[in-house]
Amino acid sequence: MNTQKLIALLVGGLAAVNFADAAPAEQNWGQWRGPLGNGVSPSGNPPTEWSETKNVKWKVKIPGKGSSTPIVWDNFVFVQTAVSVPAKPAARLDIAPQFAGLPQQPPAGQQPPDGGRRRGGGGGGGFGRGEAPKDPHQFTMIAVDRTTGKVAWQKVLREEIPHEGHHGTASFASASPLTDGETLFAYFGSRGLYALDLKGNVKWQKDLGKMRISNGFGEGSSPALHGNTLVVNWDHEGEDFIAAFDKTTGQELWKQPRDERTTWVTPFILQHNGVTQVIVGASGKVRSYDLATGKEIWSAGPLGSNVVPTPVTGHGLVFAMSGHREPNLLAIKLGRTGDLTGSDAIAWSTTRDTPYVPSPLLDGELLFLAKRTDGILSIVNAKTGKASVEAERLAGVNGMYASPVLASGRVYILGRDGGAVVLKSGEKVEVLATNKLNDKFDASPAIVGQQLFLRGENLYCIAPTERADAK
Repeated sequence: MNTQKLIALLVGGLAAVNFADAAPAEQNWGQWRGPLGNGVSPSGNPPTEWSETKNVKWKVKIPGKGSSTPIVWDNFVFVQTAVSVPAKPAARLDIAPQFAGLPQQPPAGQQPPDGGRRRGGGGGGGFGRGEAPKDPHQFTMIAVDRTTGKVAWQKVLREEIPHEGHHGTASFASASPLTDGETLFAYFGSRGLYALDLKGNVKWQKDLGKMRISNGFGEGSSPALHGNTLVVNWDHEGEDFIAAFDKTTGQELWKQPRDERTTWVTPFILQHNGVTQVIVGASGKVRSYDLATGKEIWSAGPLGSNVVPTPVTGHGLVFAMSGHREPNLLAIKLGRTGDLTGSDAIAWSTTRDTPYVPSPLLDGELLFLAKRTDGILSIVNAKTGKASVEAERLAGVNGMYASPVLASGRVYILGRDGGAVVLKSGEKVEVLATNKLNDKFDASPAIVGQQLFLRGENLYCIAPTERADAK
């Protein structure tokens, strides 16, 4: 597919019908999975190699804690974070001067390890879940100058004590922001939905209620945007719904009840046969809704428990999946209506080696799938489901929450321990580089031009540089 056709299929808020209108979106990374909503950068060309002393244009410590992906528009990088207001000044971290006025997250205590999931509603206790905090948190948006790494502005949108805790590997700022270049949307789930201008002034805000998350794992679904319509999915252990709002005013356009357990899925928006659809995965079924009305178009299932990955689409198919208990991947033919479960609308399916947290990456006919949250990769033909690489371990990637991204024919895969590999996109694993930073990464990367943005405790701008003493 050429670039012009690709841009015409932009999803998640940056959709366009002609190349001229789409150009600004293509040149930015306005949402969690980039301008196409699928982890692909149409024009990016960042370095393949980096370290703490190589190709780091700048590095800045981010206050608080968050695993949301940074987004980029023009000269700004926007980052969401949740900052615990410390009880004692001695608990403050040593941070960059520009954050001196913002309270900091105290050092992490003994966090429960990942694993040992337990069924049930939200609340404290249980292996993997976190207790509700006793201290207030400041739910904050930060704008960083893309050229210098200096903070342009920071805005505390709400301060309150969260009613639930989160998994030891999660955060209170797991949902990612998004922007169309005019309005910046910050979403903190139970702490509200906010529309800001790009200078940090709040235009409108909405309270959607309080979520009760399965196993007390914490919230994580991000909103999606198409044209003038902002979509939020609200799956938890209470009354579920999916709702659409006018991006300019915040007015509710429609609200559709759902009956699902907790999910952490970000809606995926696509156009097919003149109808714009919102695709949302869930344990029971993946469903498609008409963006204009909220009416359900089709459904298929089941996917399995604890659904996290956002679907991708290509070749007339939607690829929806989960990788927790009862893992499943369904390749669903577009153009059908009604309940498609078990019908010939399922082009192919598999219950092997599917991702739990990372979303899939589609490059042409190649579907890249991480296994569970491991540094194990499969490469599958998207049309047939046949694997050319089956569960191959990637050296240098120990644990994986971040979703892979694609630029200039290269696949960037980020590990939780600061390791990363860059692969040549193809039917086999061909490692171009293995890299390491002194940080921990759960947020997915963002790519704009020659720059790669990585968010851990620090925000890194990886770009070609001759500096040997990068800080």
